[in-house]
Amino acid sequence: MKEGSNLTMKDIARDLGVSVATVSRALKDSPRISVEKREEIKKYAREHNFLPNMIAETLRKSKVQPLKIIGVIVPQFTHFYFSSVLAGIEEEASARGYRVMVAQSGEKYDKEVQICKSFYENKVCGVIVSQAKDSIKYDHFQQLVDHGLPLVFYDRISTGVNASRVVVDDYMGAYAAVTHLIDTGCKRIAYYGVSLNLEIGKNRYNGYRDALLKHGLKPDDRLIRICDNRADAEAITPDVMELPTPPDSFFAVNDDTAIGILYSCKRMGYRIPDDISICGFTNGERAIACEPMLTTVEQRGLRVGEEAANILIEKVEGALPKDSIEKRVVRTRLIIRGTTR
Repeated sequence: MKEGSNLTMKDIARDLGVSVATVSRALKDSPRISVEKREEIKKYAREHNFLPNMIAETLRKSKVQPLKIIGVIVPQFTHFYFSSVLAGIEEEASARGYRVMVAQSGEKYDKEVQICKSFYENKVCGVIVSQAKDSIKYDHFQQLVDHGLPLVFYDRISTGVNASRVVVDDYMGAYAAVTHLIDTGCKRIAYYGVSLNLEIGKNRYNGYRDALLKHGLKPDDRLIRICDNRADAEAITPDVMELPTPPDSFFAVNDDTAIGILYSCKRMGYRIPDDISICGFTNGERAIACEPMLTTVEQRGLRVGEEAANILIEKVEGALPKDSIEKRVVRTRLIIRGTTR
């Protein structure tokens, strides 16, 4: 008895003693098939985890040759970094005859699960994903792997799934940024980052902490906050600056957060960088649209996307074994501008 992705409508028709056309119509709730027969066929399909190939069906109807389609999950379209990664994926895919099907998780676990299911049902040839911030279970990713679908993580990886990944050197990027702040005279450096449940959060925090310790500075828990967006940064920075011993500088997990710090400090009357130095992480377009322009760590999202697409396509085409685990690291670069001395 076949199950799931191996089960076809022809198999269902044979097992139930009906025609393939009857199965197809029943699954589409056609009134040409009796209610009883429809329910019998749909129940059988559910019990055997049958997933119809929607794209293949559409292409058969349109008499178009099947396309090579890569599923891509983006946490947020509005984030410059994810948009640049997507551009890199699309460029590499297009150059090699593939198309991309893109979905946004909105940082929600439930939506991420639904997207994975939809990609699988639509028979994409592989999936490239940066996991949502609130994902704490990874069964939906493991199921893709178990079904033989190539899976590549970028930026935010799931350590609970043994799959290929492309990341920037988060640790060294953070270490270089904080070292620069220290070299320019800063001693009380605040850190705004993401949860340590995320690998990216661990790596950037460790780079921040190790740079402090290397230079004889002790991390201060009062200067370490979970904050990764502009609105929250603007809301909490006044409280941080009102500590008995406030920071003289900030290192932020991304540019939006750094810009929130920048404008919050300016509203409080601080001069940037004379009084407060600020460093971000991304080097997106907003980094040069603020005043002063932002010192930041360049993530090279375009390159990350190209590498991720390259790994997935090589797995699809057999240049890399499907079960091989590729781990590629894209180097970062510190871009010094006007928010640091």
